[in-house]
Amino acid sequence: MTASTEQQSDAARVSPLARRLAETRALTLALAEPLSVEDQVVQPMDDASPTKWHLAHTTWFFETFLAKPCLPDYRPLDDRFAYCFNSYYEAAGPRQPRPQRGLLTRPAHAEVLAYRAHVDAALDAILAGGLPERDRSVAELIELGINHEQQHQELILTDILALFAAEPLRPAYRPAPPASRPQGEGMSALRWIAYPGGIRRIGHDGRSFHFDNERPAHEVLLRDFRLASRLVTNAEWLEFMADGGYRKPAHWLSDGWATVKARGWEAPGYWEGEPGEWRQMTLAGLLPIDPAAPVCHISYFEADAFARWAGKRLPTEFEWEAAAADCPVRGNMLGSGALRPLPAPAIGPADRPTQMFGDVWQWTQSAYAAYPGFRAGPGALGEYNGKFMCGQYVLRGASCVTPEGHSRATYRNFFYPHQRWQFTGLRLADDAS
Repeated sequence: MTASTEQQSDAARVSPLARRLAETRALTLALAEPLSVEDQVVQPMDDASPTKWHLAHTTWFFETFLAKPCLPDYRPLDDRFAYCFNSYYEAAGPRQPRPQRGLLTRPAHAEVLAYRAHVDAALDAILAGGLPERDRSVAELIELGINHEQQHQELILTDILALFAAEPLRPAYRPAPPASRPQGEGMSALRWIAYPGGIRRIGHDGRSFHFDNERPAHEVLLRDFRLASRLVTNAEWLEFMADGGYRKPAHWLSDGWATVKARGWEAPGYWEGEPGEWRQMTLAGLLPIDPAAPVCHISYFEADAFARWAGKRLPTEFEWEAAAADCPVRGNMLGSGALRPLPAPAIGPADRPTQMFGDVWQWTQSAYAAYPGFRAGPGALGEYNGKFMCGQYVLRGASCVTPEGHSRATYRNFFYPHQRWQFTGLRLADDAS
């Protein structure tokens, strides 16, 4: 046990917040454990960052927004790390361009681990000094840092999948756990669950942690609608493909069809092979497509095209939130160990949908925009969400690599409509008949 680990163990006995911080920092290192040093340096594409960078960036976040402001005697391990590991915070200074993070062979991996230990010691000093108890704003910053690191835990896994999918050896991050059922068996029948329209309150109530883009809570008017009881499956997607889904422009938005042609898409991301022999690259390596599992690694353009082909539509984010309000926040997430989407239960509750959380993030038809009355906060942390409210779409729920405790019914994820390296899928919606 290192000195930093011992200090974190002592701090963890002080408060639940300290315990969660220590557990979160330890989980990030555990996620990197199966990877070689070489694995952790490479950047497979502009959207994905090296694991080593994630390890350092989450540390830079705590250093920049907690250690430096809270500890007058704090001394950085290396002042140059601020340039290397800032992500997009303009107010925090210049940074390594995002597409060039894979060039950061220095600092070395061992130096990044030393950097984490150095900042962890500073966090221990903050906790030992009782600042979170005396200053609520410090506790809120620690909570934000925990949730920020959880986002990067998910990114570590999605980004390493992008890297391994580009490797000719198609390595596995972790062996697949034993299958609990033969592939294709136990597929849940799709049902439609009706929801009445009316005025609904949307957004977080502010009584616990949330990101700023979940507020302010406000009222919206919904029409009567129906929501599919489960996510769209690979079997259903194969029907779309067999019917020429990727070859018929009638189903596609103009930008979507242009993207399909420009990128040569014929199937979801990470699918390889040909009809009847499709396989998909997963964190367990290249595996046969499971027909009953949710389709994943699809863009907004693909999700929208499938919904049109099916004669349905994507839900709005407000419809999704209204339906999720009574659903428990549990499902196939990181803690399950599956690390890939799993089929819906063969028999689900009659009055609410399954798979609202876990398996895949669910595209909605809602553009990512500010709620009425939203104001970004001052300083660099005000850049966390607000400045991205242009040209992206909202996803709801959680995925098979989202840490437990990170999501909620009001959580708003967002990506550009062409992106599909994340675990993204869809659930159909329809107007009430």
